[in-house]
Amino acid sequence: MGGPSATPCIARRDLLGLGLTGFAALALPRFAAARTPSSSAASTGLGHELAGSEFVYISPFRSDGSESKCHGEVWYGWLDDAVVIVTSKTTWKARALQRGLDQARVWVGNHGRWKTWYGGRNEQFRSAPSFRAQAEFTREPELLERLMALYATKYPDEFDDWGPRQRAGIADGSRILIRYRSA
Repeated sequence: MGGPSATPCIARRDLLGLGLTGFAALALPRFAAARTPSSSAASTGLGHELAGSEFVYISPFRSDGSESKCHGEVWYGWLDDAVVIVTSKTTWKARALQRGLDQARVWVGNHGRWKTWYGGRNEQFRSAPSFRAQAEFTREPELLERLMALYATKYPDEFDDWGPRQRAGIADGSRILIRYRSA
């Protein structure tokens, strides 16, 4: 009668430890994916963040595979699982792509202007979720119209000034449409 039971017994502290370990196994990969560079926006669950963020920071990769020093914050649209931007054809993003450098890093979030008024650099965006992307030029009129409609609602205070400039630039060839998809 009072002998050892054949049924194993787990102490409450062991059960709690197992629960915390299980929680960490579920939570930590999501946290780590959100803070470290990833190869895919979809694999890190960034679609929601990309749909709601005000800016992205885009940096083309150089021919040696290193990140360029250009990281400007830009207006963008998250359309068809891609970051879509309008930019001047003289920006490094456009010139890199014209040279065949079609890989870039995209950070998601609003961390203020990259270049400060006193000539310094704001590197806070580096703590944001990011992914490696493949860039391509596109001339799809329907995509441009969708992007402009999104810009009008996403950036209502600035769109009346910048929207016509972007449309005119696309029309005269001084601006281009670039799509960044997860690489």
